[in-house]
Amino acid sequence: MERYDLLYRLYDEFDTDTLREYQDFVDVFPPVDSRVALDHWQEASDELERRKNEIRRAFATGATFAEIASHADREQAFTGLDLYTKYDRAVNALVLDVDETLRSAGGTDNEIPRETLHVLTEFHERDVPIVICTGQTLENVKGFMIQGLGNEIVHSGDLSIVYEAGTGVFTAGHGSRTKQLLYEGLDDEIQRVFDEIRSRVLPDAPDELRRGVHLQGNEFNVTLKPNFETGSSRAAEVIDEGLVYLLDLLGEAITDDEEGPRWARAYYADADPEIREVLESEGEHADLDPEGVPEDARDRFERIDVAYYHADAAEIGSLELNKVVGVEAALDVLGVDDPFVLVMGDSKSDLRVMRWAAENDRGIAAAPEHASRDVLEHVMDTDELVFDRGKSAEMLRTIYVQNLLAKLG
Repeated sequence: MERYDLLYRLYDEFDTDTLREYQDFVDVFPPVDSRVALDHWQEASDELERRKNEIRRAFATGATFAEIASHADREQAFTGLDLYTKYDRAVNALVLDVDETLRSAGGTDNEIPRETLHVLTEFHERDVPIVICTGQTLENVKGFMIQGLGNEIVHSGDLSIVYEAGTGVFTAGHGSRTKQLLYEGLDDEIQRVFDEIRSRVLPDAPDELRRGVHLQGNEFNVTLKPNFETGSSRAAEVIDEGLVYLLDLLGEAITDDEEGPRWARAYYADADPEIREVLESEGEHADLDPEGVPEDARDRFERIDVAYYHADAAEIGSLELNKVVGVEAALDVLGVDDPFVLVMGDSKSDLRVMRWAAENDRGIAAAPEHASRDVLEHVMDTDELVFDRGKSAEMLRTIYVQNLLAKLG
């Protein structure tokens, strides 16, 4: 209990709120040429150091406690201590989803907040590798990560990008392993199915659907995105229609039998309640017992994932290529031999990584409060690490404390 007592003393006896205000100001001070502004920054920096010195002198391990107080509030600090007490180790890699996790259209204007970017920079400076794990294309992710974290970090060799939900991994500076095209390891039959769907998806689409959606520029996955604002009623309409259309294309690509589309609808409606709900609302549910799907078609369906994101995307991907496969490949190239990671995400593709971490003692999971129901259930059943929309930095600060305490042993 000694460390709990020390934390109580730290937050009871020192003005940690003001200390963090100085730290935040010094950390995220915008670049300016004004002499007056620079003098103000220097005064704040000096006051920050004075307040930290008071804490350093008051504790046997004062340097660590000064860092804790300047980076985390009371709740974050005690949660970090709880995590260290439970797991007795530091997090040695971050596995982070982007959309609706690091950034949120509803809470951060779809930008990664400066505070979050700064905390990620601090993890990088402490040699904690970062794995950005997303369904987006590589070039898109590289672009906004370079804009946010800077070219030096993105190309440092200590940051990996798992893109298109696990079809590829990019880690700069690793020679032949810099870009790993994991989809090239799939057999020819599965690759043929994806090639056929990709070649037909827009040319064969009904006129109204073709005007309402576009094909995301993926290397492998086939993803329809709305030509309307994500989350809007019009986006919901075209994505629901697009999901039905993708299921039919998949059924036709799997088999030459004219019943292929009905088999696809029946199989995936049985596998995913959200897909069943969309099919029923569209009046397109196949009146077919899923047990009646022929074995050869079922074998192929069992290898292919159909994902639905309300008013956002409808996607076909490979179940053999998912975020777990991508994360394992990324950790391998980063040299994380005994991973204990923080997984942050909001969707069922992130849930697979969370479950992998929990089942293999590979880490802990955190999610925003608006995450999918299954994700929130998993997080609440493990460490209850739920954060407010747009507040990913708060969770990262908790893990920062956990790591600081782990260094004390």
